[in-house]
Amino acid sequence: MASASKRDQKEKMTAAGRAAAVIVALGTEHASGVYKHLREDEIERLSLEVAKLSRLSSEDMQEIVEDFYGLCVTQKVISEGGVLYARDVLEKAFGPQAAASYMERISKSMQVRALEFIRKANNKNLMMMLQNEHPQTIAFVLSYARAEQASYVISELGKDVQLDVIQRIAKLESVSPDIVSTVESVLEKRFSSVVSVDMTEIGGINYVADIMNHTDRNTEKHIFDELNKRDPLLSENIRKLMFVFEDIVGLDDITIQRFLREVDTQDLAIAIKGSNEEVKEVLLNNVSRRAKETILTDIEYLRNVRLKDVEEAQQRIVNIIRSLEESGEIVISRGGEDEIIA
Repeated sequence: MASASKRDQKEKMTAAGRAAAVIVALGTEHASGVYKHLREDEIERLSLEVAKLSRLSSEDMQEIVEDFYGLCVTQKVISEGGVLYARDVLEKAFGPQAAASYMERISKSMQVRALEFIRKANNKNLMMMLQNEHPQTIAFVLSYARAEQASYVISELGKDVQLDVIQRIAKLESVSPDIVSTVESVLEKRFSSVVSVDMTEIGGINYVADIMNHTDRNTEKHIFDELNKRDPLLSENIRKLMFVFEDIVGLDDITIQRFLREVDTQDLAIAIKGSNEEVKEVLLNNVSRRAKETILTDIEYLRNVRLKDVEEAQQRIVNIIRSLEESGEIVISRGGEDEIIA
């Protein structure tokens, strides 16, 4: 029973836990050398895992270290010799079953490393690199960027280019390693180069929705206004996957009351002043009578409010809603998702 319990414990170890076991196996001198190559947050997380690490038998430790060694060898062989060569070498070294397992695990991890230098780039530098590129190239590169990076670049592009890039990102699905490699070689002189080893899923409307969730209201409005004219179906599909200020009318009263507790009163007054009657009515119906009177008084005294101020106030409210949704405190039903039954 004891050995079965230990086996279950080992199998339940997280990747971070297994990394901690490798660090312990390396010893303090070699471990300190590894730490020099890690970020502060990575060091903290790894140190915590080391501290939490339960006692492992010598057999368990040896198995974890051997598995780590196999993954290192696999990554090196794939990077230096390519996928087909790696499969042949690994099968001879570890056998077909283990080789297939290593190949699958390394391939998945290396997929996300394609154009990794993009995700590490400063937003302004990324914009400078892409501003004169063809929209298809911009779309391709931004599909590998973080959503907040992509939203910054798109907001800085010309109005016509913005829409073109959004459409191209939404229609991207998978790209072969050859194309990835070609684009990387063009950008290599300006940034680092990383080679992908497998077909990688990029872009798509889910990613566009994420970009739009990070985009300022002015850019968001322009893109949707123009996209509704050019490709209304695509516009609708993107909107279904994201939350915008006008979608407040579709929330239930409990959800509205919850996020309003986090909203600054001045932001609410400015946001309501620039909103349509339906949104205004929904929001005011979900505050107390006294708060409603205060807000209406504030709105009455607001003069010459800039559109930019309204959009920023509305965006701050949307950010609160999205934050509460991410933390699980509220649930927002979107098109295509399962309905929630109380």
